[in-house]
Amino acid sequence: MEVKVTIEYDDAEVAESVARAVSPENSETYQDLSVKTTFNKKKVVTRIRSSEFRTFVATIDDLLFSIATAEKAVAGLTNLCV
Repeated sequence: MEVKVTIEYDDAEVAESVARAVSPENSETYQDLSVKTTFNKKKVVTRIRSSEFRTFVATIDDLLFSIATAEKAVAGLTNLCV
């Protein structure tokens, strides 16, 4: 199974910050799992591959949670700097 998750932001710096925050998730440590996150301008793109259904779904869930957390952190930092 493979999925490509693309999220577009209004600001390229936010996209880069989110991508860098979740990039530690990039992994090929498991035989059946591959996760790769990149950013390009205002888009964050993550590709997930796994042969195990539970691993696949759990990884997507983890990714979305991590992205939401990164977005909140970036928003909080932005508010502090204003």
